[in-house]
Amino acid sequence: MTPDRFFTLMLLLTSRDAVTTRELASALGVSLRTVTRDLNWLRDAGLSVTAHRGRLGGVIMLPGSGLDLTRLTPDERDHLSLTGLDEKQRAELDASVASRRALSKVAATQGHRVHELLPLTDVVHVDSRPWRQARAFDTTPASLIGAVRRGHRLRIQYDSPRESSPRDLVVDPYGLFAKAGTWYLVADCARVPRMYRLERITTWQEVDRPRRIRESQTLATVAAALVDRWEHNHAIEVSATIDRTQIERAQRIFGLRLVLDDKEESATGRKVTIRFLHLEDVRALLPFGSAITVHGPTEARAHLRDLATDLARHYASSPTS
Repeated sequence: MTPDRFFTLMLLLTSRDAVTTRELASALGVSLRTVTRDLNWLRDAGLSVTAHRGRLGGVIMLPGSGLDLTRLTPDERDHLSLTGLDEKQRAELDASVASRRALSKVAATQGHRVHELLPLTDVVHVDSRPWRQARAFDTTPASLIGAVRRGHRLRIQYDSPRESSPRDLVVDPYGLFAKAGTWYLVADCARVPRMYRLERITTWQEVDRPRRIRESQTLATVAAALVDRWEHNHAIEVSATIDRTQIERAQRIFGLRLVLDDKEESATGRKVTIRFLHLEDVRALLPFGSAITVHGPTEARAHLRDLATDLARHYASSPTS
């Protein structure tokens, strides 16, 4: 069980008279099997967690055996409610201090069985940063969180990979979103929802005007819709054959956008379909070199040929000192 899931599960059990395992699974975003395993973990740790059958039944925690919420400040409870963050992401939000302070208070209320084990923070260290990747700019979650929480508009300069120079934009922020180890600013720009990678925001400033977000929309709903559009919507489908040695690498990079053709497979290659939002995005195939052969559509082959020609021409000229 992750520390974030532990805190969330404890808060759910201590704030309700009874809760079903299905409700716990939905709130935690895990399977029923995982919830059952987590509840067994709590019992093994010496916490009085019981389950009662029937229409009014559910999982309950006996009084005095859960989290002592009165020991936590509102700020500490607020930080612990942010589930799914690793320690690096908590540090990026300046949330580590409050989290560690809350953890020490919780640990002080536990029985001797917990003290027989070394603290998780002593034996587990997580660093989600990609290898050898430096931050391009100084825009961090901690630097933006204050302006976002004040509910103001933001003026940002955004260095899009599809633009020759950073764009100046005024956006209405919903909040910050962490996805696959990357931080995004989720905001409306001219009433259209967008996700902006923080590492591509070159500069920003707070506008002294309240944000104007769409009615009935929240950070969670907008982020979910954007992720769904990114994973499933596309403007172009590329048919290609990938060298078998590069299949796993391609799946890591393209995720759900890569679909394997189970009917066409050879000893050396695998037929696949890769979906891209824009034609320009096919440049992501260049690092694979000749390990990928694109069969169609014609405009994708032509664009790759032009990109490769420009690259060859760039390096054909004599190097300058």
